[in-house]
Amino acid sequence: MSPSLDTKVSGSSKDEGAGVSPQNKGSWSSFLKVRPHINKLRTPKHGSSPSLQSIASFNGDLSSMTAPPFILGTLSLTEFSAYWAQHPSVFVAPAAEEDPAKRALLVLKWFLSTLKPSYSTRNDKYGSEKKPLNPFLGELFLGKWEDEAGTTELVSEQVSHHPPVTAYCIQNAKHGVKLEGYNGQKASFSRTIHIKQIGHALLTLTSRANETYLITLPNIHIEGLIYGKPFVELNGCTYISSSSGYTAKIDYAGKGWVSGKKNSFTATLYPQGKEKEVLYSVEGQWPESFTIREGSGKHGAVIDTYNARTQPITPLTVPPLAQQDAWEANKAWDKVITAITKGDMDTTNAEKSKLENGQRELRRKEMSEGREWERRFFRRGDKAEEWWEKLAQGCAGERIESEKTGGVWRFDEGKAKEARRPFYDGLMPC
Repeated sequence: MSPSLDTKVSGSSKDEGAGVSPQNKGSWSSFLKVRPHINKLRTPKHGSSPSLQSIASFNGDLSSMTAPPFILGTLSLTEFSAYWAQHPSVFVAPAAEEDPAKRALLVLKWFLSTLKPSYSTRNDKYGSEKKPLNPFLGELFLGKWEDEAGTTELVSEQVSHHPPVTAYCIQNAKHGVKLEGYNGQKASFSRTIHIKQIGHALLTLTSRANETYLITLPNIHIEGLIYGKPFVELNGCTYISSSSGYTAKIDYAGKGWVSGKKNSFTATLYPQGKEKEVLYSVEGQWPESFTIREGSGKHGAVIDTYNARTQPITPLTVPPLAQQDAWEANKAWDKVITAITKGDMDTTNAEKSKLENGQRELRRKEMSEGREWERRFFRRGDKAEEWWEKLAQGCAGERIESEKTGGVWRFDEGKAKEARRPFYDGLMPC
């Protein structure tokens, strides 16, 4: 027997919306739950409005979820790709290491350093997680980091809208380091929002004979809903499998069963296929700090520590709005972002609708002309490459789910060399 709605969205009426302002509590309560007889969207009668779907009956991709306006964020999902490289010196560090096992360890350290920016930044800045803006097909986010590591460049593009998929490429030519990947998301609800990330990332050290690392993506769940102060936790496990013959396994726990601390994790690095022969182990809290030791367990010698709170962040530089193309995220969403920042939800909805309707019209035109939208920086494949399949052997259960991401997306160097503003010859997104 399935649990009742009151079981699913646990918490007393006194707790509900404790972190929400009084004027927004009604819409937050409606978002959390509805009466059982309107759990599913119903076809409206002529002249009537459709019933809103609550989070308690939600199952699908996040872009289709209509959330209360006051929890909307001012970042598009295409901008989230930048979280991979907010610490460029950590990103490029593996390229300088001669020993392959230690290179694999530095890749693991870099990956762990990306978790706080990726999954905790909004909570730190706004006090709770915010729902990002849903990118439109063809949306771009371009920028670069410049510091002692040299110039690190970012390209992020929304390559699919149904299903929603973002592809990205980050490169540092000076050190010969390249990251590319893509991901979509599938969400469901059971006591909390569960998000399965679909896709993967590939880190290539071009300066090390194209040594490659396949990186799988963690599952997410959103806690704190009942209080109106949602935040991210990670669960399950992910892998990093290298062409040099090493595998890293990362296990996530919302609250460590030994430490009792939330956002805990443990990680081990071992020769591929020899999980019990641990070379290095890591333990800590991904939004806070972690410790790297030789061997397994807490008795190995400490060889490095990392503090996510104090690690300097290199700011990403993007062109001024006046120099951006209409398809670049900051320019395209400017009026929406301004309205959200002012708390003007009427203008927010009006400007969002204008952009969404413009995109629908473009899709109708493409369909009538029998053509497909042309991606500017990425190309689509139907299946994984042979080398990918080999790396995936080190990642238990990892497989390509191209039917859920509209294909297998790879950065296209040829397209990138030809790409220039204006990217679509004067065509506007709306």
